Amino acid sequence: MCSTLLDDGRRGRTAAGGGHRLFWIFLTLGLLGMSAEVLAHAVAEGDKGYIQEITGINLIAFIYLGAKHMVTGYDHLLFLLGVVFFLYRMQQIAIYVSLFALGHSTTMLLGVYFNIGINSYLIDAIIGLSVVYKALDNLGAYQRWFGFQPNTKAATLIFGFFHGFGLSSKIIEYDISPDGLAPNLLAFNVGVEIGQLIALAMILIVMSFWRKTDGFFRHAYTANVAMMGAGFLLIGYQLTGYFVA
Repeated sequence: MCSTLLDDGRRGRTAAGGGHRLFWIFLTLGLLGMSAEVLAHAVAEGDKGYIQEITGINLIAFIYLGAKHMVTGYDHLLFLLGVVFFLYRMQQIAIYVSLFALGHSTTMLLGVYFNIGINSYLIDAIIGLSVVYKALDNLGAYQRWFGFQPNTKAATLIFGFFHGFGLSSKIIEYDISPDGLAPNLLAFNVGVEIGQLIALAMILIVMSFWRKTDGFFRHAYTANVAMMGAGFLLIGYQLTGYFVA
């Protein structure tokens, strides 16, 4: 079905009303994300100070911080939206979200525990690329351009690894105390997964209502183009920070 979106989009771009409103909604979300604290996987200043000062095991606090990061992370949410955009069965959704969670959790935990740091601007530019990639996938671009469909499960897992490194790189910069590091990281990861479930539930509720409308497939083209635009904005922002900072 998604392979026909490019053709549907050409016919639907002249449609008024809903498609244009959706475009500006998604574009606004992308622009709202264009702040250093949101798009660079940064932790809020108050949370940053807390992370740097506390020692010992603080499970509840780190669960809260992990959930907060996921729910407020626009790059995570845009990619997650792209992943579930054309998934209707809960079994399919569970598989893809689990692959993303596995990738995200693995590199976040190992990256911090073994102090594997990657330049935050570069890793976040790759995360922006993941949003662009998934939007193009939803538009059926790879089948049209190259004549084949990349393995979507493998891509979800691989980009999950990069999303995890984005967070681990930022946590390393905050020089978290080694006292209680392992359980705190596990608690943080639990919080990230809780936040992901909350965000996913909200996305699926909105999507379920939208899919019932007559213009879903026509407007889906515009939404994915806007999502792709937000990904390019993220890439541009991060690369500018890399070369200017």
